[in-house]
Amino acid sequence: MKITKVTPWLVTAPAGARGPAWQPGRQYVFVQVDTDEGITGWGEITGTGALPNRAVVAVVREVGPFIEGEDPTRIEAIWNKIFRAMTYVGTRGITSCVVSGIDIALWDITGKARGLPIYELLGGPVRDSIALYTHFPLGDTPEEAARNVMVPVKDGVRAIKTDPFMPEWSRLRRQGLPGAYLDGGMSARGEQEGADFIAAIREAVGPDVEILIDAHAMYNVPTAIRLANRLAPYNITWFEEPVPPESYHALRQVREQVSTRICVGERLHTRFDFVPVLEQRLADFIMPDVTWTGGITELKKISTLAEAYYVPVSPHDASGPINVLAGAHVMMTVPNFYKLETIRSKMDSYDAFIQTPLDTRDGQLYVPKLPGLGLEMNLDYLRAHAEPGWGG
Repeated sequence: MKITKVTPWLVTAPAGARGPAWQPGRQYVFVQVDTDEGITGWGEITGTGALPNRAVVAVVREVGPFIEGEDPTRIEAIWNKIFRAMTYVGTRGITSCVVSGIDIALWDITGKARGLPIYELLGGPVRDSIALYTHFPLGDTPEEAARNVMVPVKDGVRAIKTDPFMPEWSRLRRQGLPGAYLDGGMSARGEQEGADFIAAIREAVGPDVEILIDAHAMYNVPTAIRLANRLAPYNITWFEEPVPPESYHALRQVREQVSTRICVGERLHTRFDFVPVLEQRLADFIMPDVTWTGGITELKKISTLAEAYYVPVSPHDASGPINVLAGAHVMMTVPNFYKLETIRSKMDSYDAFIQTPLDTRDGQLYVPKLPGLGLEMNLDYLRAHAEPGWGG
């Protein structure tokens, strides 16, 4: 079997309550890999905005001819061929994202060719389903947040995540200011609002639902320490990405001065970025993104590294259905799995993309037992919503 074509898709989901967009106009990047035996594999690389998405698609276009003619089941060899070809311009970021999307598609092809779901190719399952944690719309007031959080809780989700400092972001954006990414600070008003939101959420969900805080790598060291400790009385499960990812030293400073557990990893690429985190005990949880950190191949390796340190793995997901399923297949085989992130407790927002809806019940995802990823993309929908010149 040989790879005949690699096609990136840049798809913009329209606004609409039943459309596949958790944000109206959200872009998704999918990768289609075709073979001479008629087996097609799918991957995903969806980023956080139009600029990174278009940059990634452009690189996928260049990499495609580089691997045409290769045996798609030689996944490790192809992973290294792409990765090492980019070593002088950088193997993280766009490189690891492109590797990720293609890698996922190759695992999909291999599973389909062998008639097995990907998790069987990775050693077989250690669990029957995948526990989820999810987000919810924060709203404008603590009272609204308390009402909104009960939607996923009533769906059976036992862990929820939010950024309670979003109101501060919104005010700064309305003023045309760049926000905390510029100086890493947080006003006293924003800090108090965040604490009020979490107090209301904790009262609403009770003591048994886990609350995870996403700081979005926004803050400088003293601000991150202050905010994490301010929320500690509400028994939060983790404080995620307290500082930008470029400095392990900054992360260590925060780690040493907070009582909350720390989670990092969505902006770390490949196992090489996770080694210092594990060796230096900088986090209690790690959260690699299967579509950015190196694909299924790399997520499995990172998870095994973390297992040696008894650190739980909780894959990041902020995009589409392939991200969810690719991470879930790996986590079916990982002993040190915590929970898988999803954007919403009900994933019917993905239905337009795929031919068969994902099976989620009572806060669990049931991974398809079909070959490969266990999904097929809706090509009619992709063609209808692909950006001109950026799809098959």
